[in-house]
Amino acid sequence: MGTMSQVLSRRALNRATLARQHLLARVSMPAAAMLEHLVGMQAQVPRNPYIALWSRLEGFRAEELEGLVAERAAVRLALMRATLHLVTAADCLALRPVLQPVLDRGFATGSPFGRNLVGMDVDEVVAAGRVLVEAEPRSGVALRELLGARWPDRDPASLAAAVTYRLPVVQVPPRGLWRTSSRPLWATAETWLGRPLDHGLTVDRLFLRYLAAFGPASAMDMQRWCGLTRLREVADRLRPELVVFRDADGRELFDLPAAPRPDPSTPAPPRFLPEYDNLLLGHDDRTRFFRDEARPSTPDGVNGIQGSVLVDGLLSAWWNFKRPGRLVVRPFGPWPDADRAAVEDEGGRLLAWVAPAEPSAEVVIAPA
Repeated sequence: MGTMSQVLSRRALNRATLARQHLLARVSMPAAAMLEHLVGMQAQVPRNPYIALWSRLEGFRAEELEGLVAERAAVRLALMRATLHLVTAADCLALRPVLQPVLDRGFATGSPFGRNLVGMDVDEVVAAGRVLVEAEPRSGVALRELLGARWPDRDPASLAAAVTYRLPVVQVPPRGLWRTSSRPLWATAETWLGRPLDHGLTVDRLFLRYLAAFGPASAMDMQRWCGLTRLREVADRLRPELVVFRDADGRELFDLPAAPRPDPSTPAPPRFLPEYDNLLLGHDDRTRFFRDEARPSTPDGVNGIQGSVLVDGLLSAWWNFKRPGRLVVRPFGPWPDADRAAVEDEGGRLLAWVAPAEPSAEVVIAPA
């Protein structure tokens, strides 16, 4: 293996990735199994993973994921790209050691926090923070106040950031539940889960897991997804056990031999994705999901990044809830009647799931 040079079109790449993301057809599997297959789900917005799982799992119930979070079988912590992800407890303990360099770099050079603490023994700050969050879950405000009292001549936000970047800390419930939430409270993963970190996961194994969920993909694609560097060396090391393709621009793409690569003509039904879904963040070259090279701008009058609507597998609209029973879709361009009807149907199913008791639920498709 490792010598194939077949060219995969953008549409072929689109269908391959949608298939392994379970967005061509919903699948019946436990939510925890889907979390592990996808190597976690982006979770800055606490309810986003629920929407993401609803779009992928047949018969998904929010209570299932709430139970995982409440029972400490799933946790929210900073991982890929130094951003919050929801992962299983086992993946939390295994992924964080591999991705800690991403967090270290984010603290030192990707934010002002490291620069604000130049000249300090940051390890001493982290050790003091560990004592605090292992005594009881602490909010960011509490960390700033307590650490700032010990080092009053230093920026308290940067002191707290040293703890949340450099320590494997998780956000504890009720943060991350569907029906209720709270301000973030931090505890160390080891204390919350009652187990030590697992240092057995290698970058090579992580590359293979990435391909299973996002391939076919280049080494640079994986670098953009996770934030690690020098992954071309990993791809070359794994080359004998992978199949190799090229895209229309000649980029080398790696994949697992048995991974699904459906016919490019395979239908792709509309799907509603939350903000920051990793489907649209998991590659350096994201053109497999766009109708053109440019990501559309957020429409005027819409505050913040919206959820995404896929039509025929391509990013085609933003969506959001104006109120619990009113889902507004803003297409980037006109749709054929069949696509419009299919989006309305899928939006209606999402509304019925999110707000089953809402008497005046409606899906509104704004003018293109």
